[in-house]
Amino acid sequence: MTVAEAEGGRTERESELDRVLELLAGAKSVVVTTHANADGDGAGSEVALAAFLRAQGTEAWIVNPTPFPESCAFLLPDPGWVLAAKSEEARRRCRAADLAVVVDTSETPRIGRVKSLVRKLPKVVIDHHPPGGKPIEGVVFRDTAACATGELVFELIERAGGPWSETVARALYMAVLTDTGGFRFANANPSCFRTAARLVELGAAPEALHRAAYGGFRLRRFELLREALATLAVGAGGRLAWMIVPKEAYDRLGATVEDLEGFVDVPRDVAGVEVAVLFRTTADGRIKVSLRSVSPVDVNAIATALGGGGHVRAAAAVVKGPLEEVVERVLRRVEGGLGGG
Repeated sequence: MTVAEAEGGRTERESELDRVLELLAGAKSVVVTTHANADGDGAGSEVALAAFLRAQGTEAWIVNPTPFPESCAFLLPDPGWVLAAKSEEARRRCRAADLAVVVDTSETPRIGRVKSLVRKLPKVVIDHHPPGGKPIEGVVFRDTAACATGELVFELIERAGGPWSETVARALYMAVLTDTGGFRFANANPSCFRTAARLVELGAAPEALHRAAYGGFRLRRFELLREALATLAVGAGGRLAWMIVPKEAYDRLGATVEDLEGFVDVPRDVAGVEVAVLFRTTADGRIKVSLRSVSPVDVNAIATALGGGGHVRAAAAVVKGPLEEVVERVLRRVEGGLGGG
């Protein structure tokens, strides 16, 4: 984050924020989106941004490539804010919009079917992930040191002087809470805690939001976890652990992606493990590979080599091929990344 002075006495950071706020202020209708299978950061960031815009009289609609996460639905003051990407109303609202804002990703493939809906619109991207190889063109406000995209949306609204509401505060707290793993990951830095403290002052309720993020799961989640635990294994002298979500059990239980929240933490929590991997078969038969590290091992580099991306400590990719072959190939690559240290 630079402190170099920009024109008019503003820092470069302030100039970036003001450029985004200028574009938002100039739009009468905005479409907000995030990556497929939105998590708490993506969903919280877009709800907060939509609420901020609507409080100023701007039309704001959430149009995601996949359904809005059920676990975050309570953040929405009105479920009508969310439009299914396949719907005629979503197409109509996108055609009438002046601006599209993409949060928590800057990669074109990650917004799926929304890409064609907003293709002709000017875009703002707000993200804390490292840039990838297929960027979304537009004005980009990025900081990879931010604990969550929600922290950047918080900074934007603070720069604007509000308006703040309990809806905005709750949504951004959810974003920060979940992307730091309940404030336990390495990205829970001093700035993160200052942001969280301010959001609590503005109306976010920590106990209720923690319960919403990490409790109240359906029984099927635990039934699925029981079957996945049977696949838990370790390798590389105990430095690598992995787990597979059985597709048969996933389908039989009627599970959803949200039921898998936190599964990758199980192999990561095994003593001595430096890299954890979770494998699951997607609806189209590809293999979703989720990677986490508790050491300086760069799992983003591994995921990028597999066609995905993310952060140094948390990344993912979707890989074609039979499950057994993908597992073998990924584990071999991870072991190579671990080296002999």
